[in-house]
Amino acid sequence: MASHFKHPDSNQSNEKSRAAQSQDVGFVPVVSSPSGGRRGHDRLRREENFTQTDPYDLSGRRSRDPKKRAGRIVSIVLFVVGIGLLLTAGGLWAYNQWQYRQQDQINQELAAYATVSDDGTTAPQVDWAALKAVNGEVVSWVQIPGTAVNFPVYQASDNEKYLHTNAEGDYSVGGQVFLDYENTAPGMVDAQTIVYGHHLRNGAMFKAISDMDNQEMFDGVSTVWYVTEDATYELEPLLLYHTNEDDANVRQFAFSSADDLHAYLTGLLGTSLTSRSDAAQVISTTTRVLTLCTCNYDNGDSGRTLLVCALKSEAGTPEATA
Repeated sequence: MASHFKHPDSNQSNEKSRAAQSQDVGFVPVVSSPSGGRRGHDRLRREENFTQTDPYDLSGRRSRDPKKRAGRIVSIVLFVVGIGLLLTAGGLWAYNQWQYRQQDQINQELAAYATVSDDGTTAPQVDWAALKAVNGEVVSWVQIPGTAVNFPVYQASDNEKYLHTNAEGDYSVGGQVFLDYENTAPGMVDAQTIVYGHHLRNGAMFKAISDMDNQEMFDGVSTVWYVTEDATYELEPLLLYHTNEDDANVRQFAFSSADDLHAYLTGLLGTSLTSRSDAAQVISTTTRVLTLCTCNYDNGDSGRTLLVCALKSEAGTPEATA
């Protein structure tokens, strides 16, 4: 009788035969032996200090190179710092825009206290009682027809207060337009009256004055109004020059004689960027000037633009009506 049990050696022989046949037809086993195939190869590479890196792995398990690990940490720190700086810059920009809007709102509210003509041929009509109810330090009003310059003018006991304080006494980025504290109030009393106003980076307040360093812009302005409670002064641009905040020659209010004033103005004309074509002739008969001072950004924040205006006419004072 033939046996139904196969000899153990026959199974091994069959397996070897099938393996040989598989190799002959290009068969690749799904699971490789530890000593061959991909798993064995990967293990061998790791054993040979092969480093498989992950840029977001801070544990150090993926890389045994401390320099690469430190580099990844530095990159992430720099990324976080960069995001922080962007957020800070965005916040500062938003805050500055809010400050500018607040300043514009204050200026618009104050502008409502004066009625100006459409063509600029007549002086602003100012509600002095209402202005003084807001702030008793108001002394005058300045307007340049055809521009955004249309502001009340205040005077304090120093030149610092209204740099960043509004008419209501609160902080504001542009403060208020103000008369030099050494000038005799309400202005246009001394040989030179100096009025200051910011040139804000959003183009508000005295920017129109800075723009007059262009001759075409300068020639486009023919009248400057300076109005006090008791008098109205009509002036015209004479010259414009640049200087810096430390120029001691600027703040001169009184002169020993008319000739000294004329010499002073002639010196300014020599350094002017723009001026009237007949400025020298006008200077020879000038007795008082109004100088409007604002900042420019030619030298950081230390540059100054000054528009010197000559008196054309005045009304409302005993001298003018005599």
